[in-house]
Amino acid sequence: MAESSLKEQLGSAVKDAMRSKDKLRLTTLRMAQSAIKQIEIDERRELSDEDVLKVLDKMLKQRRDAAAQYDDAGREELGDQERAEMVVLEEFMPAALTEDDLDSLIRMTISATDAKGMPDMGRVMNELKPQVLGRVDMGHLSKKVKAALAG
Repeated sequence: MAESSLKEQLGSAVKDAMRSKDKLRLTTLRMAQSAIKQIEIDERRELSDEDVLKVLDKMLKQRRDAAAQYDDAGREELGDQERAEMVVLEEFMPAALTEDDLDSLIRMTISATDAKGMPDMGRVMNELKPQVLGRVDMGHLSKKVKAALAG
């Protein structure tokens, strides 16, 4: 099976980072490659671009959480390190959705799933997730869907 284009992009970026001796970038990209490889070994399958996006999205969330914790603990230099890694990972994510696009997508999904209220939230979220993967923070999406269903 051919390598996914996203994995190829990561591989090329690793080589570029090695050539330019960009230590932070190289370390971050290798961490991403390692996480992807680990899942492929554990599950004995080749990851698709969508699967790779899920891995990168999870890594971004971990860094966001860690940066907030470091900031709260007064360790700004460690928070800055996490944010720098986020910048590298975000390069491989699809363009973020605007609030208007997100609101529109939520309205269309609620209509398409015939959702009437909070009991339908899971169904709406399951429908939205693949469409917005890597393009919006899932916590933010959840709050917006909750507000739309409650309103």
